[in-house]
Amino acid sequence: MGFPKVAKIRQRFQVESLHDIPGTISEQFNQVKADEKIKPGMEIAITVGSRGIANIPLIVKSVADEIKKRGAKPFIIPAMGSHGGATAEGQVEVLDGLGVTEESTGCEIRSSMDVETIGETSEGIPVFIDKHAYHADGIIVMGRIKPHTDFKNKIESGILKMASIGMGKHKQALALHTYGIKGISEMMPEVGKVAIRNSNTLFGIGIVENAHEETAIIEAIGSDQIEERERELLKKAFDLMPSLPVDQMDILVVDEIGKNYSGTGMDTNIIGRIRVLGVEEPKKPSIKYVIASNLSEASHGNALGIGLADLTTKRLFESIDIKVMNENVVTSTFLARASIPIVLDNDLEALKAALRANWGVAWEEARIVRIPNTLHIGELLVSEVIFNELKDKENIEVLEGLHEMKFDEDGYFLPM
Repeated sequence: MGFPKVAKIRQRFQVESLHDIPGTISEQFNQVKADEKIKPGMEIAITVGSRGIANIPLIVKSVADEIKKRGAKPFIIPAMGSHGGATAEGQVEVLDGLGVTEESTGCEIRSSMDVETIGETSEGIPVFIDKHAYHADGIIVMGRIKPHTDFKNKIESGILKMASIGMGKHKQALALHTYGIKGISEMMPEVGKVAIRNSNTLFGIGIVENAHEETAIIEAIGSDQIEERERELLKKAFDLMPSLPVDQMDILVVDEIGKNYSGTGMDTNIIGRIRVLGVEEPKKPSIKYVIASNLSEASHGNALGIGLADLTTKRLFESIDIKVMNENVVTSTFLARASIPIVLDNDLEALKAALRANWGVAWEEARIVRIPNTLHIGELLVSEVIFNELKDKENIEVLEGLHEMKFDEDGYFLPM
């Protein structure tokens, strides 16, 4: 058995991006009349989640600087449910992995898993909030607005999710995930609204990225307008969302999975797999076999999402912190996402196994795509059959022509 040749290509997506993040944030503070909300001597909490967001250290620093300009003291609270092993120390480590530190942002990080109860929804769901946020003089709820990896609705990932599962910590995550997919798709927005209404939330900051993972929109939103505006920005995020260049693949190789790329390790919108009870699987893209090659260091052993793959490597398997991963997946109740697939010695053996199981397709005709991770899919490797379909398209740039696949002495792919 051999391997098909591959070529390196770049996809060009529809893009719009911000070039002056501090200036944009300054304008947005003025837009929501921050001078009337932030007074000298106030302590203001800024929520920061666990997702990989472009320019997040600069965004947080710029928000903190605007608070300081008004004579107030900013501080960061990790707003990430049960991530980081559901510990205060683990959540600081997650922020560190994203480059969000006290040094990079110029403000203190106050991390705790302790929460206060501040109300309940019309369905009787208790609403919790981080104790540091609760005792702050004001809160700025900040988060990236994007399609969710578990469900589709008018409100998905965004400010309301940060206000609910983010600020509500492990306790809120447990309360919502107890209801399965309904808890996060239908109940979560209501929890977020109660949390905003019953706390000192000053306003929200919504971030939208383009298909090249660049900051496209930063918008400050009055607390009473968050739900309506988040719906509109979610539509914009869908329009800007990237995708793989083909819908039919025999094998997708993902060089790294991890929480810094997606809350599910691999973005379900990119790979077309959800694996949650009661949720219909996407019709495209259609991929026979997914190979997960490695786990990012920023995930700190949390390999949630490995269950979305069919094959993995010994390297990835040995880097898993079972306790940390299980804490996250049991909280979510989406257990299949932590299922361990077949483990092979390396990329070479994983690819051989996938080709062996690719019934009725000659190895040289196999439709293979290789990506660095599901967040960065602008540059990728494609096998010869796919390359011949794409090479003349206007949105495709050929970076390297067809060549043999390259492995190191341990049988792992050489870096792209």
